[in-house]
Amino acid sequence: MSDSPDSPDRPGSVAAAGMSDEAMAAATGKAGADWFELLDAAGAAEWTHPQIARWLHDEQGVPGWWSQAVTVGFEQARGRRAPGQRADGTFEVSASRTFPLEQVAALDAVIGAVSASLGRPASESRAARYQTARWALPQNVSLLATANPTNAGRTSVSLTHQRLADAAALAPAKATMQQWLATASSGAARGLG
Repeated sequence: MSDSPDSPDRPGSVAAAGMSDEAMAAATGKAGADWFELLDAAGAAEWTHPQIARWLHDEQGVPGWWSQAVTVGFEQARGRRAPGQRADGTFEVSASRTFPLEQVAALDAVIGAVSASLGRPASESRAARYQTARWALPQNVSLLATANPTNAGRTSVSLTHQRLADAAALAPAKATMQQWLATASSGAARGLG
């Protein structure tokens, strides 16, 4: 067991949910262990995910995104949810990279890299602020690319594998997505994006 305050092995840690106790405390006024103690005292171990998140938001004033993060961290710390596991029992993993490109060019570069392996996306949405492309994969799995313009002509593109059957699929899926993003970045640098 690690002595780090952010160790996923520590019962009150939120590191398993992907954030540090310091970030949690800065955003919500309490570290993960404090929230978990409060949730335990309130009987949240018997509540559903939506009930916990709603209580944190409505009764404790935790902002929406952070109420979800505290809830997931609590569920993971109490053994109710594995890292990467969604409320429906499936798993999800993401990877992202920032491109020195405008939104359309960045998404096109990623679509090109992914399409070399998976074929063209099943759908694209170019009208929204966050442009997306989605691939439908076997066994109801999907891959979502989301392009988020940042600043000065840069765009962050995230790839998310959704509805994976088990935790064993997370690491290989993440490695594949990181490779696609590296390929897209390399192609964009050579002017192919």
